[in-house]
Amino acid sequence: MPNSSRESERLTRKKRIDPKLKTLGWEIVPFQEGKDLAEYSHHAIEEFPTDKGPVDYALVVNGQLLGVIEAKKVALGPQGVLQQAERYAKGISASPFNYRGFRVPFLFSSNGEVIYFHDVRHELELSRKIVDFYTPAALTELLATDLDEAHERLRGLPQNQSIRACLLRANDAIEQALANRTRQMLVAMATGTGKTYMSVNQIYRLMKSGTAKRILFLVDRRALAAQTVRAFASFEAEPGLKFDQIYEVYSQSFQMGDFDEEEKFDPKVLPKDYLVNPTPGHAFVYVCTIQRMTINLFGRQAVFQTTSDEEIDEDAEQLKIPIHAFDLIIADECHRGYTTGEVSVWRDTLNHFDATRIGLTATPAAHTKAYFKNIVFRYPYEDAVRDGYLVDYNAVKVRSDVRMNGIFLNEGEEVDIVDPDSGAETRDSLEDERQFESTEVERKVTSPDSNRKIAEELKKYADEHEQATGRFPKTLIFAANDIPHMSHADQLVEICREVFGRGDAFVRKITGRVDRPLQQIREFRNRQKPGIVVTVDLLTTGVDIPDLEFIVFLRPVKSRILFEQMMGRGTRKGEHHPDKSHFLVFDCFDGTLLEYFRNATGITAEPPDMPARTIRQIIDDIWSNRDREYNIRCLVKRLQRIEKNMDASAREQFAAFGIADGDVGKYACALPRKLKEDFVETMKLLRKSDFQDLLENYPRQKKLFIRAPEHEDIVTSEYLIRDGKGNEYKPADYLAAFQKFVDENTEKVAAIGILLDRPRDWNTAALTELKDKLSTAPERFTLENLQRAHEMHYHKALVEIISMVKHAADEAQPLLTAEERIDRAFAKLTAKKTFTDQQQQWLDRIHDHLVTSLTIDQEDFLLMPVFEQSGGWVQANRVFEGKLDDLLLELNEAIAA
Repeated sequence: MPNSSRESERLTRKKRIDPKLKTLGWEIVPFQEGKDLAEYSHHAIEEFPTDKGPVDYALVVNGQLLGVIEAKKVALGPQGVLQQAERYAKGISASPFNYRGFRVPFLFSSNGEVIYFHDVRHELELSRKIVDFYTPAALTELLATDLDEAHERLRGLPQNQSIRACLLRANDAIEQALANRTRQMLVAMATGTGKTYMSVNQIYRLMKSGTAKRILFLVDRRALAAQTVRAFASFEAEPGLKFDQIYEVYSQSFQMGDFDEEEKFDPKVLPKDYLVNPTPGHAFVYVCTIQRMTINLFGRQAVFQTTSDEEIDEDAEQLKIPIHAFDLIIADECHRGYTTGEVSVWRDTLNHFDATRIGLTATPAAHTKAYFKNIVFRYPYEDAVRDGYLVDYNAVKVRSDVRMNGIFLNEGEEVDIVDPDSGAETRDSLEDERQFESTEVERKVTSPDSNRKIAEELKKYADEHEQATGRFPKTLIFAANDIPHMSHADQLVEICREVFGRGDAFVRKITGRVDRPLQQIREFRNRQKPGIVVTVDLLTTGVDIPDLEFIVFLRPVKSRILFEQMMGRGTRKGEHHPDKSHFLVFDCFDGTLLEYFRNATGITAEPPDMPARTIRQIIDDIWSNRDREYNIRCLVKRLQRIEKNMDASAREQFAAFGIADGDVGKYACALPRKLKEDFVETMKLLRKSDFQDLLENYPRQKKLFIRAPEHEDIVTSEYLIRDGKGNEYKPADYLAAFQKFVDENTEKVAAIGILLDRPRDWNTAALTELKDKLSTAPERFTLENLQRAHEMHYHKALVEIISMVKHAADEAQPLLTAEERIDRAFAKLTAKKTFTDQQQQWLDRIHDHLVTSLTIDQEDFLLMPVFEQSGGWVQANRVFEGKLDDLLLELNEAIAA
């Protein structure tokens, strides 16, 4: 602000602080000797005397001196001034309050632009910056709030034992942080582990104990808001009572597309008065998009500055909302906001309220952690898989020469030249060879053959999955783009329809460009068709597809946040298919994506996307001498970018402004020297409004897109098995690791010793131990992984676990299916023996049971319906003349031999 450095403290008070206080309902009056405080109801008394000297403002509400404000001129920072306010607060002798020597509970310091606040009632409470002063009513309410007592009640509340243990640990961590007076915290939990459910339980506990009363639950998509409101309505907070039957839950208005068509749900819209006039009697939850709250606080223009594709609520309006409207804010998916402008608006919205803030995310980014500061609880994907709440993945490494090395086109090769603006195509024969880097594939050039061969490779695995499970795997393909006339997504839809041959309805594109994307996602989630969906990110909707089993990366990704969110689409356990044990990731960049992110850090260091500043702002900063050298470098880079992107007509327009031959690149290189030699003269051109218009709106070069239908790609694939540590193995390497495990654990794992040396001891307990020890080994030797590895390496499907162990110890041992092993055991058992018809019927039942279980004992006859319905153990033992125990012992030994 002009001349603010010469502004006196008195002027700062009259010009900046007094208007703020008056707007909030404070009446500013001078101190009057002898006047009783009981005569003041909502007053800021100037120059109030203390034993340490006069304080600038004493805040009196209904006769109680509740706070002091120490003011300084605008040129000074107010944070350090709080110490002066503390000194005055200790010098107010005639006060009923005493908090470790402080005779008032609330201290403020301000230079008129920045305000610091300290609630001194609890020694762990830290001073903090706030955006406005408190109203008289808000200070009264704050005084009446006893957080120590509330935290005691919170600690005494019994936990909801129907909730997962990991969610209860998250609640405990949050409550401990609150007890320590932590006001900004981050909860990092893997997608699909129940962040929303945990939050609803936490909010119930906080409201029940009185720790929080007015709670804002922020999301960044209206569909997520609808999902959250449903979560509150379905959560049983107390026996027989849902959350919204105990406490008020409000939201913004919704649209038809935000809910399932068959859903009958009528959420309550928040009364405006709850925002603009919060009262101590209000206790509610408000579920709202951050876009709407931003409009409420700063107007519609603030949202339009961001790149969000969320539709703006037509009924949203700017309101005068005080800083105490909420005492707790939960920000869901708080990693969102990928541009500098969005992060700024997002933070301004959160910062408006003097509230405790809890961020929820699966992917804590560096800028998110920097804001929320304290990660109070982590529940990573690996832990959720180990605990059985999510499923892990295996990978297929798809190698495409085009994706790895780019496209080389020979002289004379026929190509289609596509105009991205109109879609017009012309056929052309190349007059010279052309090389496109891999980063330019699907951006400047495409090879339909490459996309087709990748789809054909995908079909091999889908057919195999369908043959094994009886269902087609729900498949999500991430395309590089969905740009009109050169859409990679459209090309993949067309190719997959041809390759899979199941009709148009089976393959569909779902991006922001399609009609009713939310409804289409629900159909993908709930119906058999479509089986394959092509998208670009699908993340913006926040809708999950639990039965998703194939994820295909044909989009190069460098953002760890984006990658993990994409992977998170497949991690949920199946809804319609509870036998979903894992999902399969197709890395079409020869496994380099998985490798890159496996080595990424736990918290991404990637900055939000740039830029936010316009070239006009950069020029203005240079002229105003704000960080001049840095901004000159920024301007030079922007000008060099213009040089690369402009067309020939732009050169003429730049030449008209005196830039020789319109060579902006040459002008940019010389600019730092010219600014140093004659700053004012050089800035004349840069500051011209019409020249700045040209810098922003110069004619861009016409870009063309090449379709190379004659180019042929070489595509191969390789199945990779993922262990419990995130390492990926080729099948041969996985089997080598399994062989090593068997060799090293013959003495440690009893079941292995039984199979190799003591087959007579084989029983159900041994089989259970074997499966448990193998699946919990670091390499995660699950039956499914081992069967897959044996099939890929030995071309033998459905090898059973006994054969695997014996073959690992001795390669001469045969690999058998379960049926082959049981047939062999029965052949040995029945050799040179005769059985009655009744005995043979029981043997047939026992045979069928063993094909699925590989062992049998007396308990099976009591539990398995096939036995129990035929008379169970008593009848079977009678049929075998009391010798069934011996028969089963002999049979188990024959199986393990």
